[in-house]
Amino acid sequence: MFDKVQISVKAGDGGAGAITFRREKFVPFGGPDGGDGGNGGNVIFLADPSVTSLARFRRKRIFLAPAGGAGQSKKRHGKNGEEMVISVPVGTVLSYPDSGEVIADLAEPGQRVLVARGGRGGWGNVHYATSTNQVPRLAQRGETGEEVSLVLEMRLIADVGIIGSPNAGKSTLLSMASAASPRIAAYPFTTTEPVLGVVYSGQRRFILAEIPGLIEGAHLGKGLGHDFLRHILRTRALIHLIDGSSADPVEAMRQINEELSQFDLALAEKPQLVTVNKIDLPEVRSRMDEIRDRFRAAGLSVHFISAATGEGVSELVAKAALQLERMPLKAVEVVKVFRPEPRRRGMTVRREDNVFVVEAPGLERLMAAADASENELRWQLTRHLDRMGLSKKLERAGVRPGDRIRCGELEWEWR
Repeated sequence: MFDKVQISVKAGDGGAGAITFRREKFVPFGGPDGGDGGNGGNVIFLADPSVTSLARFRRKRIFLAPAGGAGQSKKRHGKNGEEMVISVPVGTVLSYPDSGEVIADLAEPGQRVLVARGGRGGWGNVHYATSTNQVPRLAQRGETGEEVSLVLEMRLIADVGIIGSPNAGKSTLLSMASAASPRIAAYPFTTTEPVLGVVYSGQRRFILAEIPGLIEGAHLGKGLGHDFLRHILRTRALIHLIDGSSADPVEAMRQINEELSQFDLALAEKPQLVTVNKIDLPEVRSRMDEIRDRFRAAGLSVHFISAATGEGVSELVAKAALQLERMPLKAVEVVKVFRPEPRRRGMTVRREDNVFVVEAPGLERLMAAADASENELRWQLTRHLDRMGLSKKLERAGVRPGDRIRCGELEWEWR
C-alpha cells in the first residue's frame, strides 16, 4: 500500500520589475514607467473526496508552482503566477520530515491549507524616481518562492474498525456486513491494505473498515505494523475479532490490545465490541460457554458470530450502530501550526576581508540596467541607499575611499 510519501514543493518566484522609460512622440521628457513584477503562485493542498490514494506521488515527488511574470513598460504589472492546488485524499496529514511537526490534518472534504507562499514581485524603476534622480536605472528582482519538504500520510476515516490477529476472519466479516469485496483466503495477511465498506442497520448507516492483521511486535513495525496501526486512530469504535479456534482467545485479545497501547494510548481507550468468530466450527461451538466464562472473569462481555455463515452478524452490526449512536460525535480536530512571517530586520553592514557587505530588506534583489554606465549606477545606488542611512552605517563601520561595497549582486567602489 502506498499511503505515506515524502515530497518537495516550491512556490513560484516573483517576477522582476521592469527598467523602462516612456518613448512617445511629442513627450520629450518621458520618465520611468517600468511596472512591478507579478507575485509567484502559492502551493495549496486540497482534501478531495474523489482522490482515494497517494499513488500519484509514486513517481512525481517534486512540485513547482508557476512564477510571476516580469513587469512591463507603461507601468504594467506582470501576471501573477497561478496557484498550484495539489489534491490529496481526505484524511491526509501533512508534516515536516525532520521534526515530525504537523502542518495540517486534512480531515474534511474541501479543506485547504497553504504550505508554501509565492515570492512577491519586484518593484519597477518607477519606485526609484526622485526629484534628483529622474532617470532611475534600478529595479528589483522578484522574491524567491518558499520551498519545503513534506511528509504526506493518509489515514482512513471510518466509524468502526475491525481489528484482530491474522486469519481471524476480518475480511469475511466485512464482506458479510457490507457490499465490500476484500480478498479472502485461508492464509494470514491476505489483506495488505485497509478496506472500507458501508454498513446499514435499520435507519442507521456507518463506515466499517477492515484493518489488516496485527501480530506481536506490531508497534515496533513487525508484520504490517506501523503501516496500519495509524489507520485505527481515526475510528470511533472497534470490533475486536477473535479466532474462536485459537488455544487461548483471551490471551489473543490481550496481545492485540498491548500492541495498540504500545503504539498509542488513545487506541487502547477506544470502545471495543469483543467478538468471537468461527462458531460454525464444531470445536468452537462446543467451547462457547467456556470462552464466555473466561471473558466474563476478565470483566468483558463477548459476542459470538460466524462470519462465514452470517450467524450473529446482523446483531453485531446493530450493536455497533447503537454504540456509535451513544457516543458523542466529536468535531474533527484540525491541527494548525502558526508560522508568523519573520520580522524584517533593518539594514546591517558587515566586513568580509576588504569588502563591506550591505544587507537590507529588498536591497539584495536590486538589479541595474545593462546599458547604464558604472558611474551612473554607482551614483543612483548611493543616492538610494543614502536615503536609508547607509552612509552613516558605513562610516561607523570604518569605510574609506577605495573600499568595495557589495549589496546582493551589485558591487561598487566607495568614494
